[in-house]
Amino acid sequence: MKQDMIVILDLGSHENTVVARAIRALGVYSEIYPHDITANELKALPNVKGIIINGGPNNVIDGVAIDVLPEIYDAGFPVMAAGHDKALCEVKLAQFANDEDAIKDAVKGFVFDTCKAEANWNMKNFVADQIELVRRQVGDKKVLLALSGGVDSSVVAALLLKAIGDNLVCVHVNHGLMRKGESENVIEVFKNQLNANLVYVDATDRFLGLLEGVADPEQKRKIIGGEFIRVFEEEARKLAGGIDFLGQGTIYPDIVESGTKTAKMVKSHHNVGGLPEDLQFELVEPLKQLFKDEVRACGVELGLPYEMVYRQPFPGPGLGVRCLGAITRDRLEALRESDAILREEFANAGLDKKVWQYFTVVPDFKSVGVKDNARSYDWPVIIRAVNTVDAMTATIEQIEWPILLKITDRILKEVPGINRVCYDMSPKPSATIEWE
Repeated sequence: MKQDMIVILDLGSHENTVVARAIRALGVYSEIYPHDITANELKALPNVKGIIINGGPNNVIDGVAIDVLPEIYDAGFPVMAAGHDKALCEVKLAQFANDEDAIKDAVKGFVFDTCKAEANWNMKNFVADQIELVRRQVGDKKVLLALSGGVDSSVVAALLLKAIGDNLVCVHVNHGLMRKGESENVIEVFKNQLNANLVYVDATDRFLGLLEGVADPEQKRKIIGGEFIRVFEEEARKLAGGIDFLGQGTIYPDIVESGTKTAKMVKSHHNVGGLPEDLQFELVEPLKQLFKDEVRACGVELGLPYEMVYRQPFPGPGLGVRCLGAITRDRLEALRESDAILREEFANAGLDKKVWQYFTVVPDFKSVGVKDNARSYDWPVIIRAVNTVDAMTATIEQIEWPILLKITDRILKEVPGINRVCYDMSPKPSATIEWE
């Protein structure tokens, strides 16, 4: 990597990503590393210009006090302490407590004046670096990529196509948990328009069979993630010469939410916490240090169409984490149809370009209602629409009442098994964006 870098050492602060993004906004690359990194490991990182030790007044994880290794202060890098008063630090952010402007100025001064870092991090350089790194890692071997058609996997596909061309094999697995028309669209865009080497696998019965009766969301995610790998292994064995690498659209929020040494797990992501221990591939994850808005910027730099780059995110486990509890085919179909209605009406109202993510959820309980002048005992549909920049926090979109009424009316009339429609008003935090 040619760009200068500021390393953030994690002492359990909830503001790590905020600090990292603030530095990147200055045009300087930043990465977050565990508090117990050694001096030699730090020196082995490319182009490190300075260190920020990011903690709070009580650096305690699971009842154990933590700190960086003493050798870090003698590693030869300028050090800044954020909420962490160490005498050996050049700058102590504690003195600017509760003054955001002063903190920003102090960080800027530390990055440019103390560390002498250059503002040379941008998407053009990032793409060039990742192409070089992928070529070094992969050589002339093949990479198998899970291509869902979502933003992350699409951007990875475009980057890998530039890096290794025909040595990229894209596999689209229809696990029966896709949105309405999703698989058909993936085939049209990637195989017919982008000429990618695409393998289509319909594994609906296989996945739904494994998920039958499974209600725990973490178990569902692990089953879906694990079975994805099994499908890829089977496809790899079919390919001449074999495949040694697995490409993934892992991004930084996936890693943070799946848990680190000093950050508690929020939920495991299928591409992080759901991977089997006996994985037969070496991973290729060129986006794993990017936030969601940076992934989109990367897609634009790679020349992907606007509608592909700015489409709403879709989780790897698909509708499996929106059909709450144990998945049933009839409830899954109700979810798929209600989601299609929501997406259609959002597009009609221009909200598809305004709202970051919107979807429906169908829980595994029923309520009494009235349909066709008779008692009904059916499921509710919950609408969720949120806006966010980096997927770490999210706010609720305030939908105009007539639009909500039209969506509600259509769902109740057109989707069998539904007798209520609700609107989720919970921001992140305290809720997560997805329900499971």
